Parts: sequence; C-alpha cells; structure tokens
Amino acid sequence: MTPAVMSVPLASALSRRISERTAVVGIIGLGYVGLPLISAFTTAGFRCIGYDVDPAKIESLKAGRSYIRHIASDAIADWIRRRVLEPTADMSRLNEADALLICVPTPLNASRDPDLQFVESTSRAIARVLRPGQLVVLESTTYPTTTRDVVLPILQQNARGLLCGEAWFAAYSPEREDPGNPDFSAAGIPKVVGGIDEVSSDLACSLYEQAIVRVVRVSGTEVAEACKILENTYRAVNIALVNELKVLFDRMGIDIWQVVDAAKTKPFGFQAFYPGPGLGGHCIPIDPFYLSWLARRQGLNTRFIELAGEVNAAMPRYVISRLTEFLNEVGKPVKGSRICLLGIAYKKNVDDPRESPAFELMHLLLERGAIVTYSDPHIPQLPAMRHYDVPDLRSSDLTPEFLTSLDCALIATDHAAFDYELIVEHAPLILDTRNATKDVARGRDRIRKA
Repeated sequence: MTPAVMSVPLASALSRRISERTAVVGIIGLGYVGLPLISAFTTAGFRCIGYDVDPAKIESLKAGRSYIRHIASDAIADWIRRRVLEPTADMSRLNEADALLICVPTPLNASRDPDLQFVESTSRAIARVLRPGQLVVLESTTYPTTTRDVVLPILQQNARGLLCGEAWFAAYSPEREDPGNPDFSAAGIPKVVGGIDEVSSDLACSLYEQAIVRVVRVSGTEVAEACKILENTYRAVNIALVNELKVLFDRMGIDIWQVVDAAKTKPFGFQAFYPGPGLGGHCIPIDPFYLSWLARRQGLNTRFIELAGEVNAAMPRYVISRLTEFLNEVGKPVKGSRICLLGIAYKKNVDDPRESPAFELMHLLLERGAIVTYSDPHIPQLPAMRHYDVPDLRSSDLTPEFLTSLDCALIATDHAAFDYELIVEHAPLILDTRNATKDVARGRDRIRKA
C-alpha cells in the first residue's frame, strides 16, 4: 500500500479490500467490453455486479445464456451458479459495488461529433447513489479531458460534499478488446490506467493488477484517454493508406494484397495493414472524428486524420462502382440484379455489426434498385442500426441452388465459416473485398477484387 493511499482512510480501506479480493466490482454496460471484464475479474476471484439498462440482456445472463459469440453460455451459467455475477437493471444498486467500471457506448451524433449521452446518464445515475469509498473508472472510448471535464463535474455536483481523492476516487482506463481474436483475452491485454489524482491512480492500478496481466500507469486521465485515440487513429490512417493504394493499383492491374504480403517480409520498419470495403467496429471508424472535433475546439485542423477518414468513408462507393463495372462486363445493370452480401459483421468470425461497412453497401445497392440478400452465420437476422433503415431480412443459407440464383456474391466479411470453394463453384460472379478467395484455384475468371 502506497503512502498516498495510507494517508487517506477511505482509500486505505478500499485498497485492503482490493488486495484481499473482497471488493465488489461493478461493470456498467454488459456488451463486448463489459462481459470480458467480468470474465477477467471473476477468474481472479472477485464478485461482480453487472449493470445494464437492457432488461433482455439481464434476463439472458440470469438464465445463463450468452448473446456474444466469444463468451460461452457455459461460462455465464457458471458465474451465475457460483454467485460471482449478479446481473441487474436496477441502477439504484450502484452503491453496492466498491469499484464501478463504466463500459457504455460512445457513438457519434448525426453531425459526426462525440455523443456522450450514455456516459453522462451513467454518471448521473452513479452520482445519485455515490457513497464514500467508491472508485469510478471510465473505460468507454472517448476524447482527452472527458473524465475530468464531463464525468467528474457530474459526480462532484451530486456528491453531497464528498470530494474526489478523499471520499471517492476516479480514473480512466481505455478498453482494449479484439473480438474474435483467440490470442488475446481481456485479462491478457496490458491495461493503461490514469487517475484524476495520485490516490485514484494507486487504487485503479491496484484493482486492475489483480486481474490483468500487466498494468501501465500513466500520469493522468488525459494521457490514458489520448492513448486510446492514438491507437485507433494509427490504424485508421494506415488502413486509409492501403485503401488509397488499392484504388491506384487496381487501375494499374496490380494486386494490392500481393504487394502488402511482399512488403511485410521486411523484418523492420513495416507493419501490414489490409484494405477492405470500409471501416467497422466501435472504435476505428469513430475515434479519428473525436480527435478532429477536439482539434477544432482548440482552433486547429487535423488535416492528415480527416483525409484518412475521407478515404476510408469513400470505400463502400468504390466497391459499388467496381460491382457496377463487373456486372456491365456480362451485360447486366445493378438495378434488378440479385446481389448477396456475404458477411454483415464488421470483422471476420464475430457477431458484432457495429459500424459495419456492409450496411452502407446494402444501402447503396438498394438505392440503385438491386435485389439484396445477405448471409452471415453469426448474425441470423439484421439488427436495427442507428443510421440506416435496415430491411427485415434473415441470413440466407449458401446452398448451391441459392448461389446459382444470384447475379453476384459480394464478400464483405471473410468469415472462416464460409465455404469459398462452394461459393466460387456456384455463384456466377464473385466480388471479393477481403481477398477471401485467394486459395481457390478454379473459377478465378469469375472473381474480381475490390
């Protein structure tokens, strides 16, 4: 226990409960970030309370059923059976947890500015019942200064005179999830942690050290927030680079996938990024806009980042233009053509549709009069989306008869579950945006890349 913690009685008491693993960990937001965190903390011997405003999620968890593919139902049933997880939609119970980890969505609004309504409403819910000795950690991806300038004032305003750093404590630790990657679990990914003050940092680091392989302490919440933005903007910019080169090399008859594979044989100074039909997931398509918005508030322009955003945002229209050219080669217009989107999830082998470029592809195809279907073994029915009028469709089985009935199969997500040999054998045309058919030898004259 550090001298700073020892000098604050409430911090000292919480530190002891954390080290003894008797502290109750509350996870707010039981989605793709929250459930893996519960796995990490229950495995480490902590009892968790899971909070979510969606009653369907709560009922599913209580029944031992998972709604996220890479979290097994058996694991959830075991948490419930051992009483190490108690799911609830009752936010008046937020004071029962010693540490509260906020894992709620942080989307963009219609004008592409940060939408912190879920962070703010969660902060208000905590503030109503905040008690002495609690630690509050924001994990939601956001822009630097959010914890100090948005969350802290809400908590402090309703804290009934309780002071942060003395009676309660606050920190930021960005979520680092890679859904569908079996090499990295929540417990196995190093955790960056920054507190509002030294005592808060000590407590937050101590908590995560109990459950996470490595904790990286930084000087404050702003550095931790900026770290997350940098990680994802780095990926967005490099993906934009290969997407732009893809357009150029396509025109020159050069295969961008072969180029990247050749370049990555260099053992230094190069990291491989791959093109695609657009960006997906909660972080990479969104974080650069957070940074651009923050820069504008500081009177600056992030031209490099904004250009990358423009390149990536243009990819769905580029894919549709390639599809149009491909259909024209066989004398067919897009209007009236039967197009099946293969893959709705934003990345391979996951059931997460957030910000998936497949929805923009579907929108553009429907706008042009195509007859659109989709197939995704991980998403049996199209979910409602914030920015799209999603048709009522269910996933189609990729039978030989169905594939033969199409005019074109458009591979938007390269799920391992797809039988690419079968697809190429029976679909009249295949537009491959993920290089998924690279190992298929026969029928290559009916495949185009985009």
